[in-house]
Amino acid sequence: MDERLRKLGIRLAANHSTALFQLATELPAAILACIVGINITIAVKWQRAAAGAWGAYVAQVSQRINHPHRHGDATMPLDDQHIWALLKNLDDPDHMEFPQNYHHAATRARFDQLADRLDQRFRCTCTVDRGVQDANHHGTIVIPTSATASGDHVTITVSNYGNLVAVTLGNPGSYDEEEENVFLETADRRLIDDELGALGYITVSEHLLWTRYDGVSNLGTSFEPRTWWDRFFDYI
Repeated sequence: MDERLRKLGIRLAANHSTALFQLATELPAAILACIVGINITIAVKWQRAAAGAWGAYVAQVSQRINHPHRHGDATMPLDDQHIWALLKNLDDPDHMEFPQNYHHAATRARFDQLADRLDQRFRCTCTVDRGVQDANHHGTIVIPTSATASGDHVTITVSNYGNLVAVTLGNPGSYDEEEENVFLETADRRLIDDELGALGYITVSEHLLWTRYDGVSNLGTSFEPRTWWDRFFDYI
């Protein structure tokens, strides 16, 4: 999305939120969606926020950050301190693609079960990538836009390590943390968290994973700066 904004001649701030708010004050939602390449539902939300509901926008972000799962029986995520401890404990320099005691059949069976359960909960057919090779993640499951309340598809990336899973609105990296906290609707998050919790997965914030990698493997010595996403949720 940042590249699309640059091509439009829009100067980016620390993140692209400011640029999108700028556009949303000047363009109809349908045109904004078309030229930036976002779903019309997301464009409408941007336009409402840009129309003067700054206070409501900030309050909604704050509510979702401070109480991200204040509902029913959804599982609570680990806090950042415990996530960092877990990631560094799993960071084995001798096993970059999968951990030492990795069991492919068991991992695949649970992955398939998750895909089936998400199909049932969202009443759809998810797009499932099972053909991942030369990677440290097992596969991805995409819940289609037509089945979500968020106005965009949701991507679930399952790592080969430690039951880790990342849930992202759109494709990984499409939204910054504030945007995702607002636009990933509670109804969608609750259904996904219920199924992940039932199968013993541990959700790691996508935005935490974009932190520069500083672990013990040679991934950190590569010429191009790498991230913790590269270490556990990408291709080798």
